[in-house]
Amino acid sequence: MLMLYNSDSFAVVQFDIGHDEARPDAPVRGGYEIVDKFARKEIFLDGAVATQFKAAIDALVETGPSEEALDELIGRYTALAQQPLVLH
Repeated sequence: MLMLYNSDSFAVVQFDIGHDEARPDAPVRGGYEIVDKFARKEIFLDGAVATQFKAAIDALVETGPSEEALDELIGRYTALAQQPLVLH
């Protein structure tokens, strides 16, 4: 688990579960968890959506974005969030 981004609006954590020992040729499993702090919802991105998210973030980071630009991009993905955030 690696915290990639943390603002007043969002937190993004990368999960790298690793390789499946039974299938060494399989890709690394994992994804990104995005927490929308204001909506109090979270979403987990994996597979093709996680790959698309990473590519979009990487392209934006190359431009030296502001926090607002990063939040705007991340907010596009949290529009899909259905899981309420529960604090223990």
